[in-house]
Amino acid sequence: MMMLSCTVESSGWRFYWYRDRLDSTPVTTTEHSYKLSSVRVSDGGQYWCRAGRGKPPYHTLYSDAVRINVTERPEAVLTLLPNWTQIFTGETVTLRCVILGGEDTGWEYRWNRNNYKLYYVKEPVYIISPANTSHSGSYSCQGVKENKSSKLSEPVQLTVSNGPRPVLSVSPQWLNPGDSVTLRCEVKESTGWRFFWYRVVPSDKFYSYEPLSGYGTTEDSYPLNPAGYNHIGGYVCRVGRGDPVYYKDYSEPQFLWSGDLQAVVSLTVNPNRTQHFTSKSVSLSCENKDNSTGWSLMRYTEKRLEYGCSSNWTTILGSICTFKYIQREDSGVYWCESGSGEYSNAVNLTVTDGNVILENPAHPVTEGDEVTLVCKHRTTRSNVTADFYKDGIFITNETTGEMSISAVSKSDEGFYKCKTNQGESPGSWVTVRGSLVSVSLVPRMLCGLLVMSPYLLVSIMLMVKYCRTTGLHSTTESRPDQFQYDNGQNESTL
Repeated sequence: MMMLSCTVESSGWRFYWYRDRLDSTPVTTTEHSYKLSSVRVSDGGQYWCRAGRGKPPYHTLYSDAVRINVTERPEAVLTLLPNWTQIFTGETVTLRCVILGGEDTGWEYRWNRNNYKLYYVKEPVYIISPANTSHSGSYSCQGVKENKSSKLSEPVQLTVSNGPRPVLSVSPQWLNPGDSVTLRCEVKESTGWRFFWYRVVPSDKFYSYEPLSGYGTTEDSYPLNPAGYNHIGGYVCRVGRGDPVYYKDYSEPQFLWSGDLQAVVSLTVNPNRTQHFTSKSVSLSCENKDNSTGWSLMRYTEKRLEYGCSSNWTTILGSICTFKYIQREDSGVYWCESGSGEYSNAVNLTVTDGNVILENPAHPVTEGDEVTLVCKHRTTRSNVTADFYKDGIFITNETTGEMSISAVSKSDEGFYKCKTNQGESPGSWVTVRGSLVSVSLVPRMLCGLLVMSPYLLVSIMLMVKYCRTTGLHSTTESRPDQFQYDNGQNESTL
């Protein structure tokens, strides 16, 4: 605001205000002062005044000229470092106020949040660390020097929230050796993240996290290619950003399972099927191949990951864990794991309160085996007529309620269910693994065939010599090495 004053002795005067030219049309007031409430650059120039009274008016002489110079007020610009308007609790954010169009030094800075004065400091930065939800708001700044000030900056909206928890997915989740498996870490909010990947290592009642990557990755996916039995187990991810890196919580663990009986301990189910009626008895057992100790039964349901065969869901007899009356909420994936980081095969159990289940093997079947799928009623013990489906497509109708595959092949692998007049069963995946043939059987078979032919004496003699030199000892199928890891430093209870 600027005030001009025109003074004349005595009273009854009217005042005439001129700018730049005396022959311009004056502004007339009854007050001896002239107020410019909002001064702009265009208001600069020379100003005169004079007074007059009476009719016709008698005018005084013109006053001396007063020159007023009006310059543009410096502009304040507020920036965020880093340039994220969405900040999460625990992160650090720096607000910087830059004055444009004025001297670089000598300014003090007024900080406002939601139009209320927040701070008045000499430094052009305002640091929020660590941020919390109370720091959310509309921020602005202004430079102040002596008797002048800059324009108020345009407001910047800052939102501080608790932030996202990353969600990990594993695809495919059931392993066929040699598969390419992808871990994917999803964050729904904001940008600028690095992704960190960890293997979940069981240790007593804790899981420790062993890093798979050093300083993380900029990609939200991590390949296990090719994946083998040594990759079976749990994984988590977390995200971080900034410098220094601010980390968010770990994701919920996700697992890569195998149904194959390859590990030192195998999980078996009795009855040997994946589908079960509610209120029936089901037993699970960790069968140890080398008498190692420290194995525990685990399960992963829709609600949570649970440790051990606890008394609230089962009874325990030795290494056998028995559900006396299994319920729908007991559906889930079960496996055994050791304190040294080894995992058994896994079994996906489905418990239904319906009237129909499909009896299928709980473990993978081998190519060439005969496989029988049975459609079973909760109450009816006799054979039932049933329709069978694979991957949602009708296959056959069987009056016996059984569908047999005499020599199963890889093409028979898929998602099976059955339907009767009592209802429809849940679906179950049937895994078919390739057959393994011992190489030492080939010379044994050749030796036997050649001995049967009297016309190939020379060949017989050569093959007998070959058989004696190579030996006729059959080899046994070896299991993959056990996988064991050192415990990490980060632990979380189940």
